[in-house]
Amino acid sequence: MKYNGYKDLEIYQISYKLALDIHALSLKMPKFELYEEGSQIRRASKSIVANIVEGFGRRRYKKEFIRFLTFAHASCDETKVHLNCIFDTDYIPKEIFNKYCVEYDKLGQKIHNFILN
Repeated sequence: MKYNGYKDLEIYQISYKLALDIHALSLKMPKFELYEEGSQIRRASKSIVANIVEGFGRRRYKKEFIRFLTFAHASCDETKVHLNCIFDTDYIPKEIFNKYCVEYDKLGQKIHNFILN
């Protein structure tokens, strides 16, 4: 499939939107957590989209592209761990936790499928 740019990638679009959502969500955490767990989840969620973009920039070298998509997939898993932490410490309600867990599971599957194709 031909793409004009990374913004055409569905995995980019989803990961970018989720990174913005997580950023906003993390800013609602208590002040003392903004620079601890809040910072960690923001960086992990933004790492997904950043690795997709960096990999796309190296797409002519298939192994490099796959390497960065693998990093994006790992950052997706890392984001889910941080979601678990902020849920288990009662900073987000169960509905929000479940929503983002499902979204990151779907994104992880889409990244995995993109790698295989």
